[in-house]
Amino acid sequence: MGNQSQMAERLSGYDVRRGESSISGLSSGAFMTVQMHLAHSRKFKGAGIIAGGPFRCAESFRGAAVLAADAFELGALAIGMNPLIPQMAPDAGDLAALARDAAGNGLIDPLDTLPDHRLYIFTGRSDCVVYPDVVNRTREFYLRLNVNPANILYNDTVNAGHSIITDNLEDSPLAENRPPYINNGNFMQSHAILRHIYGELNAPLEHLTGRLIRFDQREFFDGNTRASMSDFGYAYVPSAVLAGRAQARVHIALHGCKQGYNYVNYVRGLPDTANQPPYGNRYITTTGYNHIAESNDIIVLYPQVEGSDGGDLQNPDGCWDWWGYSSPTPRNPDYYSKNAVQIKAINAMLERLGG
Repeated sequence: MGNQSQMAERLSGYDVRRGESSISGLSSGAFMTVQMHLAHSRKFKGAGIIAGGPFRCAESFRGAAVLAADAFELGALAIGMNPLIPQMAPDAGDLAALARDAAGNGLIDPLDTLPDHRLYIFTGRSDCVVYPDVVNRTREFYLRLNVNPANILYNDTVNAGHSIITDNLEDSPLAENRPPYINNGNFMQSHAILRHIYGELNAPLEHLTGRLIRFDQREFFDGNTRASMSDFGYAYVPSAVLAGRAQARVHIALHGCKQGYNYVNYVRGLPDTANQPPYGNRYITTTGYNHIAESNDIIVLYPQVEGSDGGDLQNPDGCWDWWGYSSPTPRNPDYYSKNAVQIKAINAMLERLGG
């Protein structure tokens, strides 16, 4: 462990505009985006959700199994990802009530700033991992929490598979549903998200002159093995921010399952390191966030989650927790709250940066 920490630095602070942070994610990163957005809504002005369901949707049917943990996992699959029929998709009204409850109990921020937030919500027409019916409920969920409909950009017209979309010719064909879940659709989705949240932005720069920093993530989850988070996280800091010439905003970009820098496939509970996929840094380097961040003084934070299998921590695909695997008590999961180990860690990183 000693050698590893020498390869990564401590995350630093910068001159950051507070209350103007934003967050986006794909797949499990999109489900986590919704959770983080609600848990700390007073720090954000908007969110980008690519193929993600509404807040606490894995808890839609608590009677699905005898054990609560199994019920939430089944709920995540059968309701939060692939409902057999549209009527089985998560109930936006019920989940909005759960959000109000959580806010009333101080588990998440008060919901009073949400109506002015700007949301980009996307589902691909060929997505067979998280069905469009589910993502449509995410839009409905936010409307139930009084977000101004004019602030929501909802796009369900692109024939995309389960992916973040780029204009990179070497990425997968647009309609594919396969790793690394980065598909070429002739536009940079990251740019569309940031433009929707922040309005007019400068054109992205072709050459990056800032720094992509690898930092030690472990201090933020304090050795908690239930965090399922990697040793390192990444952050892109634009050159003008590094030099102290510009005040920054912070954008948090959350990768999806199988997209962390050290994703390893588990076979029968054992890590299959011999066949480790070689695309672990692509979400950080090729999705376009850094290029538009450089020209607009936006720090991009890339927290990293990793897989684990066996024991009582079931997260073989390296997904962010949106069904409760990190909760110490599965019967009363806290994965969506300010107390959740992953949300606490990401929030501490945001605070450290100055946001």
